[in-house]
Amino acid sequence: PRAPAERVLSTITNCQGECMNVPVDKSSPSRPRRLADVGRWDMETDVAIIGFGGSGAAAAIEASDQGAAVTIFDLASASGGSTALSSAEIYMGGNGGTRVQRACGLEDSTEDMYQYLMAANGPLADPDKVRAYCEGSLDHFNWLVGLGVPYKDTLYNQRAIMALTDDCLLYTGSEKAWPYNRVAKPCPRGHNLQVEGDNGGPLFMKIMTENVEKRGVKVVFEARALTLIVDDERRVHGVVVRIDQQERCVRARRGVILCAGGFAMNQEMLRKYSPLLLAASEPIGNPGDTGSGIQMGMAVGAAAINMHEGFVSLPYYPPSSLTWGILVNAQGQRFVNEDCYHGRVGYYCLQQPDRRVYLIANVEDFGDYEKTSYLGAKFVATAEESVAELESELQLPEGTLQNTIEVFNRNAAEGVDPLFHKTAEWLKPLELPLAALDCTPGHGAFYPFFTLGGLDTLPSGEVLTAERTVIQGLYAAGRTACGVPRTASGYASGISVGDATFSGRMAGRAAAMAGAHD
Repeated sequence: PRAPAERVLSTITNCQGECMNVPVDKSSPSRPRRLADVGRWDMETDVAIIGFGGSGAAAAIEASDQGAAVTIFDLASASGGSTALSSAEIYMGGNGGTRVQRACGLEDSTEDMYQYLMAANGPLADPDKVRAYCEGSLDHFNWLVGLGVPYKDTLYNQRAIMALTDDCLLYTGSEKAWPYNRVAKPCPRGHNLQVEGDNGGPLFMKIMTENVEKRGVKVVFEARALTLIVDDERRVHGVVVRIDQQERCVRARRGVILCAGGFAMNQEMLRKYSPLLLAASEPIGNPGDTGSGIQMGMAVGAAAINMHEGFVSLPYYPPSSLTWGILVNAQGQRFVNEDCYHGRVGYYCLQQPDRRVYLIANVEDFGDYEKTSYLGAKFVATAEESVAELESELQLPEGTLQNTIEVFNRNAAEGVDPLFHKTAEWLKPLELPLAALDCTPGHGAFYPFFTLGGLDTLPSGEVLTAERTVIQGLYAAGRTACGVPRTASGYASGISVGDATFSGRMAGRAAAMAGAHD
């Protein structure tokens, strides 16, 4: 596993294999190394990639296929990154549909996919990146299949966080829920690997790693990238890497690609940029997600954007029957349509006054909750005789929950939800006996999170300054960059691994082509 970020005291000497005569006593991501201070290049390559997760692997494969000599540096002892820890669903579609979508009798338009992702990310969306991702999605699916990533031509037609069967296609966002079902025609776009159980990530990275190895890409493990090497015009020429406790200066003739993950494991950065995420219970990622890649970019003038946003989830299903319940806050009021994606629900849970959140449902709808749920929330109240009884146990203001349930039941009986527009499929009255789960952040419920902010880039992966000028020689992808996914409120499972691998490819291609004819 990756070691946590640390600052080390560098012993800079003129010994073979070390950077020479560097007038600093510490190497830090926030202090770039001046090109003029590099006396010797210890290693040279066309493209240096920092990180061997999904984005780094995709970047390496694409850059190598474009004819570049590629070296990957990773501080772990094996490939994988956070992608290997995920289910590796990938959000793909449009262009008439992928092979799987078409085999399942579905046709998916690029415009529907584009409109959905734009609406899902709201004012934070990057139209150019979303457009590029949607238009390139079918090609990306075919590229993955060409690498040997297996997808079964079947639909998993259940409301689920992930498919634990080897079926492929499922809804992984809020496509069928308000307000998105009014913006674009719903279509399932989550592509799950043909493997049973939550084993998609390890299989995906095994295949990606084999493809990297097949191309002869040089990989250096247990190598910590410390800082970038820049000239006086702020062009990036390479990177300083610590290997075997020695600093090595690596020349990257065509560019450095930062694929070092986000900053979910860096408490200091979370407090500074995204304090709301600190209310969530568990960071998703590997120990190397400390933001060092973002810091290295910022140190050479890159703009970091969307740093306040992250993915956060309340996985209140399975069982899917809990979708018939309602979520209420400290005022006994609903605040979201409960048929939307669990990430959207998690986002709104963190916005509630006092952050008190309860899931209330008919007792029969809890089903096998205690055996199948990921949620971990505790039962805190039950009511057999009246809603007032439940209201009292939850210490909600008198009459509030009673009014909420009365209004909800009256509308649900007619198959409508004028307040939050929950679809008729998931509407039915709440009837005694009732039970409540405590979903309040910090009370035991599972609230996983990761960051969505990063370096500002073009769709090509080129890193930008605050004035949106390109920093020559520097690229970023995956969660080190601010990509297609921008907020939990409109997140869809698979969009992060999808964006990471797609943006990795774009960065790898652009870096390989830079200076290719010099």
